[in-house]
Amino acid sequence: MPTALTALLVLLAAAVGSVALARVLRLPSMLAYLAVGITLGPHGAAFFAESEQVSAVAEFGVVFLMFSIGLEFSLSRLKSMRRLVFGLGAAQLLVTLVGAMAMTVFFYGQEWRVGFAIGAACAMSSTAIVAKLLSERLELHSQPGRQTMAVLLFQDLAVAPLLIVLAALARAPEDLAGTLTLAFAQTVVVLVLMIVIGDRFMRRWFDIVAGRKSSELFMLNVLLIVVGLSCATAAAGLSLALGAFIGGMLIAETPYRHQVEADIRPFRDVLLGLFFVTIGMMLDIGFVLAHLPQVALALLLFIGAKGGLMLVLTLLLRNPLDIGLRTAAQLAQAGEFGLVLLQLASDRRLLPDDIFQVTIAAMLLSMFIAPFLIARAAKVGQRLSGSEFAHRAEVIQSIAVHTMDIRDHVIVCGFGRTGQSLARFLDNEHIPFIALDIDAQRIRQAQDAGENVVFGAADRREVLMAAGIERARAVVITYADPPATEHVLATLRALRPGMPVIVRAQDDSQIERLKALGASEVVPEVLEGSLMLAAQTLAELGVPVGRAIEQVRATRAERYASLRAFYRGENDRGRDDLRRQTPERLATVIEAQSPAVGKTIAELDLAAHGVSVDALRRGGVRGDEPDPATRLLAGDVLVLIGSPAHLEQAQRRLRDGRG
Repeated sequence: MPTALTALLVLLAAAVGSVALARVLRLPSMLAYLAVGITLGPHGAAFFAESEQVSAVAEFGVVFLMFSIGLEFSLSRLKSMRRLVFGLGAAQLLVTLVGAMAMTVFFYGQEWRVGFAIGAACAMSSTAIVAKLLSERLELHSQPGRQTMAVLLFQDLAVAPLLIVLAALARAPEDLAGTLTLAFAQTVVVLVLMIVIGDRFMRRWFDIVAGRKSSELFMLNVLLIVVGLSCATAAAGLSLALGAFIGGMLIAETPYRHQVEADIRPFRDVLLGLFFVTIGMMLDIGFVLAHLPQVALALLLFIGAKGGLMLVLTLLLRNPLDIGLRTAAQLAQAGEFGLVLLQLASDRRLLPDDIFQVTIAAMLLSMFIAPFLIARAAKVGQRLSGSEFAHRAEVIQSIAVHTMDIRDHVIVCGFGRTGQSLARFLDNEHIPFIALDIDAQRIRQAQDAGENVVFGAADRREVLMAAGIERARAVVITYADPPATEHVLATLRALRPGMPVIVRAQDDSQIERLKALGASEVVPEVLEGSLMLAAQTLAELGVPVGRAIEQVRATRAERYASLRAFYRGENDRGRDDLRRQTPERLATVIEAQSPAVGKTIAELDLAAHGVSVDALRRGGVRGDEPDPATRLLAGDVLVLIGSPAHLEQAQRRLRDGRG
């Protein structure tokens, strides 16, 4: 048995190597952690032995994951997707649970409690795997993508009740009805107390802690709340994860949500990785090889039955066959929460060891093959119907509409921080541009503010053609991901070899390679990376160098205020300490029922709350730095700049007068 230090060294080395390989292969990191556990665990190379200490630490990975889910729990998001979430999502979970339960009871001869545990675990699918794959394939907003994400959202909501039921089933079966009734009554009392008291207490407490202006104290406070609420629910006979979920929900209603999310991300990712390592350690390779026919049959039944049931449900909703097939394939694998439920059932002695080993082997194998299954289903779906081409044609049509009346323009690939900084310079020089991005929330915010931004991946030939590459004067690539930049360069050089292309790079080491691939200029991202990129672009377009430098100086004099504001997107939230301190730009619509209607901008007194009004858009016309005496009308779009916390407060003030 290795020493603790040697074991830690081997675990870290294996994790780093496997995660790096997963990144190269564009696979979720979760699969790498599972592989490490399978390889080094007691049933593999036997370098590690399972221990209560390791399992206890790994359990906190699940705690932080549930805390993150609570932070993302949005009533507005749930309301907009309520039909799919509570219709298709609820039907998928119920039908899959009952089907797996019946199969376990009648096919494997187990009691119904075992069947329920297996069914609950099998009903879950992997948000981590599916969301990543759909995002890379630009299919999050396709019809099968929307249906899949709605089902995954309902599964996330169902985890907490399933944890309660499984814990109750593990108790004495003589009075099961009484046990379940007591468990739910206990749960309701605990939840009501925590939510009612916590809702009044949480915001005030965070205001006090944040007022001390100590990042160390703030982080300690977050950890205290996560662990404290988890211990509270555990003491009440419920799960640790349920308390963390409630804590996330409570903090989500405060202005500190984004900073909290960023603070706990390192803890969550590392501890959750350890959890998946321990899950991999549970898989007995010898058992799998000795019972290969049973495992193979379980895998076929798992994917076939789960995918088949989902296909039937989507067809009942009058989806075309190709849409149903792709939705079914995207949900046919097991999920991280399924592993959590299965482990809980095993720990509570609900599952016989042989049933547990067969089930976990089938679930893990389904997760490994999920990327290949989804890709194959997409190809089959394309042959069955032209709807995929129709979806892409819709994207292309949207881009073409935005570029129909412009020429000699700039194509900006990526509309994050750097892309938005560049857009300001182009606007100042009255140079037309179109920006391509794949972050739907950022695009919606930018379009509400009147920016010429559209959904599209710049490494697609048809997207660049629709963006008017033949009429454009230059292309600017602002990606931070070198492989993505290289793909765009390759596509550009195939379409227009002589096109001026200015590229953002992370450091000097990438300059020679990017220029060899066809970049006209490469700007390393150093202290003034975005400023120099903008100046180089203006010079490339024929703007006098003196004028470009003057713009840079003016911006520097403003202490980077305009350059540091950017539209909030899902992929931008909480990446590091610097970004948490960086102001964001937010476009918000003044609704008819808003108390701001009829008031002047000055009367809103947003500056006193840390927010400035950058622009006002009315009737399709945008005006920068609007007059404070301007009275707001329903349908106006205000572009605000401020910290994430201040922007959320401002939104509440504009929406209902609170904050």
